[in-house]
Amino acid sequence: MDRGTMAIGGTIFAAWMMIIAGAWQVLVGIAALAKGDFFVAGDEYAYEFNLTGWGWVHLIIGAIAVLVGFSLFTGSDWARALGIAVAIGSMLANFMWLPFQPWWSIMVIAIDVFIIWSLAAVGDRLRFPNQEPDH
Repeated sequence: MDRGTMAIGGTIFAAWMMIIAGAWQVLVGIAALAKGDFFVAGDEYAYEFNLTGWGWVHLIIGAIAVLVGFSLFTGSDWARALGIAVAIGSMLANFMWLPFQPWWSIMVIAIDVFIIWSLAAVGDRLRFPNQEPDH
């Protein structure tokens, strides 16, 4: 299997992972907003933010990730670029979320790394037969 085939399959998988991880982040955001005492960080955490703020961050990033994940099935360049940007934002947010949910954050960061690779590696190979390239 060549790299292009892997990237196309990876991009389709990345689209589904963005949808699923985005839905999970929406749920985490709702949990942080509704039941903030569920999440506890240590006293020595360098990035001290209000949990309600984090709830909104996860809710917004998750909702955008779901929408971008569905748009990746169009094969458009803008969807891939936006997917990479959303995955980078998700990585940064989850890095700062590490003290609250370390295993969750590490898992989402790993998924985001794969999403970025597959969206960057696919190029114009993710096109339907009669689809014109974006200009």
